[in-house]
Amino acid sequence: MNHDQAKAFVRQAVQRVVPDADFTGLDPGVSLRDTFELDSLDFLEFVEALAELSGTELTEDDYPVLDTWDGCAARLVAEVTTSTQGRSG
Repeated sequence: MNHDQAKAFVRQAVQRVVPDADFTGLDPGVSLRDTFELDSLDFLEFVEALAELSGTELTEDDYPVLDTWDGCAARLVAEVTTSTQGRSG
């Protein structure tokens, strides 16, 4: 998975919680929670959707990095990189 593919998963996950979410002109470094007014339950639903869509296990330890579009994408790409390295060793 590359960064663009990961960002597409983030967009899809946000749109499951906020169907009319508009990513046009969204700074990838700003808070998704603030931008889309996600409360705690909405954020959990977003994280669950992101995990399901990407096939990545996400835990509470990941929450801080999952606050931004770029942070989410970087976390998903890192998971794939770590998994690939684990299989080759």
